[in-house]
Amino acid sequence: MFRRTLNSILVFSIVAIAGCGYTLGTQTLHDVRTVHVPVFKSESFRRNLDYLLTEAVQREIRTRTPYRLEDADIADTILKGKIVEIRKSVLSETRYDDPRELQLMVGAEVTWVDRRSGQILHQQTFPIGPELTQQASNVSFAPEVGHSLATAQQEAATRLAARIVDLMEAPW
Repeated sequence: MFRRTLNSILVFSIVAIAGCGYTLGTQTLHDVRTVHVPVFKSESFRRNLDYLLTEAVQREIRTRTPYRLEDADIADTILKGKIVEIRKSVLSETRYDDPRELQLMVGAEVTWVDRRSGQILHQQTFPIGPELTQQASNVSFAPEVGHSLATAQQEAATRLAARIVDLMEAPW
């Protein structure tokens, strides 16, 4: 009797959850299967951050989404990006005015376009500013303990790539 009641409750729960529109995993666009990510554009004098960000976005797409990366001429969609600002600032100094801890912020602009129809699927800017620093990628690093600008750039690219790929989920 107890087992039968437990089975009934279990079946009812499964039907109720399935009937309410709940799904497991990320929500994706149904008619999109492939995406092309060209190298992000950058007008900054800092070298290689555009390539680091492009590789990080491609890695995030491969690991977190069901979309496949394809060439531009056969992909369903294109995810274009531009690094709009890179800012490095000193957070603290030694008594000899050497930087002890620095902060690297990267702001980007991203547009996801359906190549077949030309429709913009999503467009977002991750700006840098005093009130908007939470939206941009923000990384602190300390040269005194072995951190470098290269590791900070890699970390900033990884964090910003995760935010960019979050945009590729279908809205509720």
